[in-house]
Amino acid sequence: MQTLETDRLILREWRLEDLDNLYECMGNPNVGPVGGWEPHADRHASLSVLKAFIEDNDRWAVALKKSEKAIGAVRLYPDENRGQFSARHSAWLINYFLAQAHWGQGYMTEAVQRVVQYAFEEMGAELLGVSHRPGNDRSKRVIEKCGFQYAGTIARGDKNYDGQIFDSVCYSILKRRESE
Repeated sequence: MQTLETDRLILREWRLEDLDNLYECMGNPNVGPVGGWEPHADRHASLSVLKAFIEDNDRWAVALKKSEKAIGAVRLYPDENRGQFSARHSAWLINYFLAQAHWGQGYMTEAVQRVVQYAFEEMGAELLGVSHRPGNDRSKRVIEKCGFQYAGTIARGDKNYDGQIFDSVCYSILKRRESE
């Protein structure tokens, strides 16, 4: 996974030393349920997730440049449901989470904008998608600030860790052509 940088952030691979920072996110009852997971009861649960992040190597740790403290994550993965784009391997989905202590400071918008740039300019992506649950206005603002357009709502399209079903509010963005 390529390391990416912004003015204030480094998007890098996850490390075992990130355990306490990951637990800060994953153990928080205001973060986990919005993302679909049960808040972690202890560091052991977060360690299992961290090991999977490291093994899968499919998401960046969003880290503050000044301290390298991991404050969240961004994942970029293939979207297999986009017809011609999927056939060309040029459709991708983004998801993310951020520690509550860092909400409202523009960090996730900065991180997602950098991932969008990377996907279009360096990976050859043509279409990116992202979604949030109804009522997650913070995530909605990140998505809109990053240039995504509302594409529709999938009724009962998302399932929580406890089996509760939610709608999925979907957005996408197309790569601009040189002539546009």
